[in-house]
Amino acid sequence: MKSIKISLEMAQKVKEFVNITQDSECEILLKSGKYVVDAKSLLGIFSLDLTKPLTVEIYSDDCADLLAKLAQFAV
Repeated sequence: MKSIKISLEMAQKVKEFVNITQDSECEILLKSGKYVVDAKSLLGIFSLDLTKPLTVEIYSDDCADLLAKLAQFAV
């Protein structure tokens, strides 16, 4: 498992993030405090508090390309 902290404060960033995660075959979760949602779910992400940093957890050993794409959202 790999994890990174990201920020998705604008709706456009959420859309870009979901477009990247939907192309991945591995399981990706997004955590905000005690809440956990599927990182491929646009509605799930909008249910989180986007004013604070979020934690992305990627359940794959071969995710270097995905991490590189998600680096633009890192905090």
